[in-house]
Amino acid sequence: MQRWWRPTRLLAGPAVDDLRRLFGPVTAVGLIGGAAGTAYVFLMQTLQDGMGPDRWAPWPHLIVLVAVGALVGLVGRWLGPGGSMELLVDNIHVLGGRRQYRELRSLLPASLLCIGAGGAMGPEAPVAQTTGVLGTWVAERRGLSTRDRRVLTITGMAAGFTVVFGAPLGAAVFALEILHRRGIEYYEALMPAIVGALWGYAVLTLASGLGLRPVWVFPPVAPMRAFDIGWAVVAGVGGAALAALFTGLVRGLQRLLRPVPEAVRPVLGGLGLGLLAFWSPYALTFGEGQIGGLVVAAPVLTVMLMAAAAKLLGTALTLTSGWKGGFIIPLFFIGAAVAQAVHAALPGTNQVVLVAAFMVALNTGVTKTPLGSTLVVTRMAGLQLLPTTLIAAVIALLLTSPVGLIRTQRGRDGTPAGLETAADRPQA
Repeated sequence: MQRWWRPTRLLAGPAVDDLRRLFGPVTAVGLIGGAAGTAYVFLMQTLQDGMGPDRWAPWPHLIVLVAVGALVGLVGRWLGPGGSMELLVDNIHVLGGRRQYRELRSLLPASLLCIGAGGAMGPEAPVAQTTGVLGTWVAERRGLSTRDRRVLTITGMAAGFTVVFGAPLGAAVFALEILHRRGIEYYEALMPAIVGALWGYAVLTLASGLGLRPVWVFPPVAPMRAFDIGWAVVAGVGGAALAALFTGLVRGLQRLLRPVPEAVRPVLGGLGLGLLAFWSPYALTFGEGQIGGLVVAAPVLTVMLMAAAAKLLGTALTLTSGWKGGFIIPLFFIGAAVAQAVHAALPGTNQVVLVAAFMVALNTGVTKTPLGSTLVVTRMAGLQLLPTTLIAAVIALLLTSPVGLIRTQRGRDGTPAGLETAADRPQA
């Protein structure tokens, strides 16, 4: 009698081979990444309470921003540039992940200062870079191969994105998609990344006490109509145009600031952000705390367009002047503001459908993460069943791996899924 319930068979088959073989290191990366990301967010919020724009009047806060820019320039000179998400992605492709401990010495204090003071970029890139490096560290401690090191580095990124987004499935897919321009290619890392993200999510919820509630509370979705598909198409086109605009603005500012010494650029960035804040407060902060109020407010066309323009300029200036942070959540804000402007001009549109579509479209246009962006936005906007449903799905997969109905399922190299018997095989 076949003992299909044995633990070794519960995790059998190529479909979950990486998860079975690396379950211990994946768990360690998820827990360590979740703890590190949660600690980062706690420190960030503490600095925001003391340094952020809500704490100061505009003129004193301008001085704070310039002073932080000077500190960031000094940190860069003393400790190095701090690396970037681009460098981490390149290392994953070439080396499966690489030690970037020295870069973290600069990245962590500089990004905390930038975000805490109200810079228009968020914690997603610094957190994901940090937890990705921690994944590489765990892999190196275990003496794993380049392929497995890549899997654990991606798992660390997924745990970090989970802490920021609160969306385990979206974070795991996002970590994989952001490595490519044409969809997920390291798909053997998907299940390890999901499990690592779930461990990170567990740490976040236990340490923060936030529970499972969404980050933003959007208005109820109006009844869906057939022509909402057309508005989704419009949002896709508009998001692509905004992505091109943002990319062009960043490239232009990079060329403009190239002659300026690197240590001076953050000072100019702080000065520019402070001056932009006199025009609109939406030029400051990365926007996560602003999106909920923006969406529930009665949309006024000029106000929403101004908010989108201020965040667009503030984020581009933050990114190009040497301030540290990520631009994913700011892009969500810009998309939401533009959607609200469209809804103000055309009140007959379905507001929430338009907002979510623009948020996802703009971020996808920049980061090439269609699945991850969709899952992240829907979760952060209140689709609260995703985490609990995902936990059940992962457990079911692990427990039923020897059981299968579709006999032709197989790995990408043509290896069968390990479910067929001799009687199932084609006869010569």
